[in-house]
Amino acid sequence: MKTFKLDWIILPLLGMLAVLGLWEISSLTWAKDLPTPAKTWEVSRPYLAEPFAKRGEMDQGILRFIWYSLILVAKGYTLALIIGTPIGFMLGLSPTFTKIFDPIIQVLRPVSPLAWFPLGLMLFLSAGRNASELGALFTIAVCSMWPTVLNTAVGVRAIPQDYLNVAKVLKLSRTKTLFKVLIPATLPYMFTGFRLSLGIAWLVIVAVEMLIGRPGIGGFLWQEYNSAIYEHIILCIITIGVVGFILDRLMSLVEKRFKTA
Repeated sequence: MKTFKLDWIILPLLGMLAVLGLWEISSLTWAKDLPTPAKTWEVSRPYLAEPFAKRGEMDQGILRFIWYSLILVAKGYTLALIIGTPIGFMLGLSPTFTKIFDPIIQVLRPVSPLAWFPLGLMLFLSAGRNASELGALFTIAVCSMWPTVLNTAVGVRAIPQDYLNVAKVLKLSRTKTLFKVLIPATLPYMFTGFRLSLGIAWLVIVAVEMLIGRPGIGGFLWQEYNSAIYEHIILCIITIGVVGFILDRLMSLVEKRFKTA
């Protein structure tokens, strides 16, 4: 029990204290414009004390901003899984499909969301007022689906040939082979891709919201950057990190649930 407390409570606290100490020293010595932790807390407190307040379009409680961002991330991330998972299975099952599309995937995979977003806007320009949101969803989906695609493909290729031979002997249909053999055997790889894709989706939302100027944690960060309110910028950075950590932990719990099911 003592070891557990030391590992999971005391050591993280020591790490946070070390970061706060370094932050304090930096703001008092060489980075004079960097607000101290105390000043950051003082200026940011209204956004934390009233997390659901709505004083204006870009002046809301921090949980409201998080909620707006999470809704957009959820939509884009769902699209990424719907598109990326089948592509991953096709890459894993078909050498011909891999030869045709793998070079294209490798070229598109490193492209920045800042490059994808203008293309998304152009594609959905006819949608009028919804063009920016549809462009944002397009950008999130395209940028975040690659880990799902690649990890699913690796998982399919790692399936022992004996599994497939048994499916042939039992004369299972393609649908039954998919749901009884391929998906269960590939699931650990798929969830690795899902977790990585979720992390990228959350990263992309910040860049997308900066570009479209909509309410959300990224839009708020961009507004405060233009206003040179560094306390709020730090608040946004910490919030983005904490939410990203929570999302990863939640996905980890879902993964464990499926593994034990």
